[in-house]
Amino acid sequence: MDLAGRTAVVTAGGGVGIGRAVCLALAERGAKVIVTDRSATRAAQVATELQKRGAPSASAELDVTSRAHVDGVMQQLAKGHGPIEILVNNAGISIPCPVLSMTDETWDAVMNVCLRGMFWCTRAVLPTMVARGFGRIVNLASYLAFAGGEDQAHYAAAKAGVVAFTKSLAREVGRHGITVNAVAPGIILNEHLDKNREQLSKAVLDELERGTSLGRQGAPEDVARVIAFLASEQASFVTGATVPVTGGLYMV
Repeated sequence: MDLAGRTAVVTAGGGVGIGRAVCLALAERGAKVIVTDRSATRAAQVATELQKRGAPSASAELDVTSRAHVDGVMQQLAKGHGPIEILVNNAGISIPCPVLSMTDETWDAVMNVCLRGMFWCTRAVLPTMVARGFGRIVNLASYLAFAGGEDQAHYAAAKAGVVAFTKSLAREVGRHGITVNAVAPGIILNEHLDKNREQLSKAVLDELERGTSLGRQGAPEDVARVIAFLASEQASFVTGATVPVTGGLYMV
């Protein structure tokens, strides 16, 4: 229970995917988890699940594409639940589309959630982390940041930005006792993938069918356990890293 007494915020923590798994993993290790999501209902459902398990938890609606909303919500959460010591930037969106037919709106939609939203959430919690001399920030990248992906140029570019942002921020705030890391999941079976299988390109589906070096697809819990480690004291000397969680689908 090495996260006991710590307050964590997880973006896009609703639903049944990686966000929920991260909330559960952090709560199991003793953290007070504030579940945020674009859907207040989804966030509340996960928070209620944590509370039924005996873990302190709260929820809030959070639209990471609005700077004013991010700043306001983070301030309210800090006032109501104490300083935010752990931030998991999990919010992301994928809209498969070839570059030839990609509109500015599609490009911006992906960038706003995956990259700009991560920046706004991080900036909102940094002053308190710096003042307290402690913080753990974990960002969700993707193996596509390194491998690229057909019909995923915008998403891969955004996630490559996450990796670069992670490294740069780690250099800036390490002296303040703050670690900044990222995880780069491979193909993780979750509700989003199941709902959008018909939109995925043949190349991506073939990649999914080929499987991984471990002979199985990833689950949200596989990613969540790595994030929980990076948020813990056991990872106190790890910063600026991007950990691939791909089962060998992609190897750095």
